[in-house]
Amino acid sequence: MPERLLIERLEFQGHCGITDAERESSQTIAVDLELEYQGDRGRIAANTGEIAHAVDYAKVVERVIAIGEGEQYKLLETLAERVASMVFAEFPVSSIHLWVRKVAPPVSHIRGSVGVRMDRTRASTMTEGGPAKFLLEMIPYLPRGNALDVAAGRGRNALYLAEQGYSVDAIDRDERELAALLSAAQARNLANLAVRTLDLEADPIRPPDLPKEHYEVILVFYYLYRPLFPALLQALKPGGVLVYETFLIDNHLRYHHPRRREFCLAHNELLRLASGLRVLHYDEGEHEGAHGSGPAFTARLLARREDPHGPS
Repeated sequence: MPERLLIERLEFQGHCGITDAERESSQTIAVDLELEYQGDRGRIAANTGEIAHAVDYAKVVERVIAIGEGEQYKLLETLAERVASMVFAEFPVSSIHLWVRKVAPPVSHIRGSVGVRMDRTRASTMTEGGPAKFLLEMIPYLPRGNALDVAAGRGRNALYLAEQGYSVDAIDRDERELAALLSAAQARNLANLAVRTLDLEADPIRPPDLPKEHYEVILVFYYLYRPLFPALLQALKPGGVLVYETFLIDNHLRYHHPRRREFCLAHNELLRLASGLRVLHYDEGEHEGAHGSGPAFTARLLARREDPHGPS
């Protein structure tokens, strides 16, 4: 049976509100947490007297306050997500039931608090936000150093590489997605992840501004813009690798996704686009867990830019 740790009415002075004026003034924010953890951690802690075997509520409180007071938030939902991400990243918790509220909201006729309740599980969080299966399979073959996540979105792969010690740049044209990624990185204390808003398709004639020979690893997952490939290959350091996976035309024909054919690779097209790199792994086919909860037809590539001065 799961055991539960309850933290009731943790209060701090936060800055949360839609308007600039509301965020400028501090207000009391209260947080209630119910944390579930599996196994016999509580019994072991009771028998040994060692806090290491339990969930240290003092540290949970310290981290929640740091997140709540550390920056301004427009929405309580954003604050709640930050707290949930932190708990899963830093404590052996299987699920969290969270209530975040403004004790005295600046709205007339409300005599009580206003807030949001949220339920999250570690399993669902990892399913929705875990790294790509192909990346996990290839991680033993990736050189250490700087990494670039192209069209990163909310950055499930960028976060994973940052947790592995890479210095990660995440680029995307969606500012909101990158803001969510940056919040997740801050919640996990990942100072080695930076985000940059960049429209990769703004000019099909002139390539985007990517640093030359800068990255040991470049990731591209479920994004296809063919004019980008020369800039990607030039951004790799000698010895650096490209990790690429996206949809094949088979997926469009079988599942009608993506809806537009030009967003899908033809057979062997990825090999041609990455011409000039040494192919370390390539396959095409239907892969379980490739995208979403079901199977998808994808092409998967791991290829290295060879060092002209080193061994092949």
